[in-house]
Amino acid sequence: MTDETQSKFDLNVHMHRLLLDEPFFAALSRRMDKRSMTAIATAGVRVTPEGKLELVYNPKFFEKLSDEARKDVLKHEFYHIVFQHVTGNRFASFRDMTPEQRKRHNIAMDLSINCHLPNLPEGCCMPGVGMFAELPPFKTAEWYLKNLPEGDGEGEGGGQGQGDGEGEGGGQGQGEGEGEGQGQGEGEGQGQGQGNGPFEDGVFDDHDGWGDADEQVKQIAEERVKDFIKEAAEEANKSSRGWGSVPADCRKEIMDAISNKIDWKTVLRYFIKQSQKSNKRSTVRKINKRYPYMHPGKKATRQAKIAIAIDQSGSVSDRMLAAFFAELNGLAKLAEFTVVPFDTRVDPEKNWVWKKGEKRRRQRTMYGGTCFNAPTKFVNEQGGFDGLIVLTDLEAPKPVPCRVQRMWITTEYHANRPYFDPKPERLVSVPERDM
Repeated sequence: MTDETQSKFDLNVHMHRLLLDEPFFAALSRRMDKRSMTAIATAGVRVTPEGKLELVYNPKFFEKLSDEARKDVLKHEFYHIVFQHVTGNRFASFRDMTPEQRKRHNIAMDLSINCHLPNLPEGCCMPGVGMFAELPPFKTAEWYLKNLPEGDGEGEGGGQGQGDGEGEGGGQGQGEGEGEGQGQGEGEGQGQGQGNGPFEDGVFDDHDGWGDADEQVKQIAEERVKDFIKEAAEEANKSSRGWGSVPADCRKEIMDAISNKIDWKTVLRYFIKQSQKSNKRSTVRKINKRYPYMHPGKKATRQAKIAIAIDQSGSVSDRMLAAFFAELNGLAKLAEFTVVPFDTRVDPEKNWVWKKGEKRRRQRTMYGGTCFNAPTKFVNEQGGFDGLIVLTDLEAPKPVPCRVQRMWITTEYHANRPYFDPKPERLVSVPERDM
């Protein structure tokens, strides 16, 4: 029996209600994968190995909630995304943290979110409530992480066990409290007091997968998140309901986060990852699970065939061209691609394949004007390409649509003075010092 058949709960119904009341969060939800699974107790968000964002949820958990609580649980998960708790570099990698450090980070992140959500299930950590009564609301996760009380116990007891005694103060324990251990023999020993420490409860959703993705995948996901947030913000600004329940201070934090510049090489990795297509080939090294030792297995490989169109018109200086090639040397460490020099035309005889790992110097083969239709039509008519990246000064009219995803790379100077608006296609600017 699959997860989907174990419950009649339909998340899409509640997503629709979210759409009506919360344009910003609804826009985000449409851009995320959703998966029902009973392996987790409640819900969570994670980054897949492909760099995609995924909402996972237990339908049995959602069934027991009120409509308002369901809505706030969904918004809780989306807040983790927009505050870049999962993908960003605000905190050290979860992969390198101890279990106790992860717990503290989880609580700090939840405290920064939950104060905006009054209808969460009972028992969620909340500033000003219960064990967090001394903490004020509406602070950042960094602030809560810094100000969470330290808990640690030192116990007196028998032998090498955890000892009978009173625990107080510092170490690896769980707050101040009295603890009874199971020590053997007599004497004094160091033990962990088990009182009602501040980190026992309160984190209701699943954060376990946050340390699984490697840093490159997280960077790809971070770029995807920024795209999603920008698009969701644009939709919310056009909606009659605006940003819904998102308060002004959260709105500012969200927009500040996405305004931070990201290394454009990360954008290239993201673009290539988006363009990848899966291929399967036979291999004797992989066992066929259905017919072992009778037929070769199938090995899945993922590759993207990318065309790099380099503007070689007279308006592109030799210095700028040399800088383009310097950056492509870095890109060649990641993938193989086809170089398509162009000015007003494309000469197929001047195209060449840049092998992965190769290093090359500047090459100029053309000196004419600029027409972006030339490389676009070449890619459209040639077929077989998964993506097109155009390196240019943008000094020409907007081209015809491209049949594959297309991205533009230029200098900051030219990005601020484009001849045309490339939206909805991505425009990446390289700092002048890099050019």
